[in-house]
Amino acid sequence: MLTIHAADEVRLTWDDPEPVKGGAVVVEGIRVRAAGPLEEIQERFPGARVRRWPGVLGPARVHEGPLPDAPTPRERVHVVLKSGATAVLADHTDTPELRAAAERNDVVVLAGPRPPAIVDNGRADLAVFDEAGICVATVCAGRLVHRRR
Repeated sequence: MLTIHAADEVRLTWDDPEPVKGGAVVVEGIRVRAAGPLEEIQERFPGARVRRWPGVLGPARVHEGPLPDAPTPRERVHVVLKSGATAVLADHTDTPELRAAAERNDVVVLAGPRPPAIVDNGRADLAVFDEAGICVATVCAGRLVHRRR
């Protein structure tokens, strides 16, 4: 199923010098199909479901520190997802339980930090932040895993 994630502004990287106002990202399965102005995206992908988000949509972040405290490994991973991150560092997932929780939730475990980016045919890891910097939504491997109500 094709889903268009539209926002007030889309950034392909967080330091993108030319963000797209009124932009969108098309997701099919776990992959990004395209990104650009919403109007153009809707013309290219007619019939796709559209989710509209307030704020800035960009690549999901990499959580570079220890995972937040929570009662269970699953809840620790969920807190990371709620922050707009879909990747963690291996150094901070040092137990089998944490690695299993990350894997079950499609969270990527990286050997080291990397700059996140939205690229055609890349994994669909997206995050939307409001003007206060609070995560509104997180898409991990194409699935909406967090939505602030």
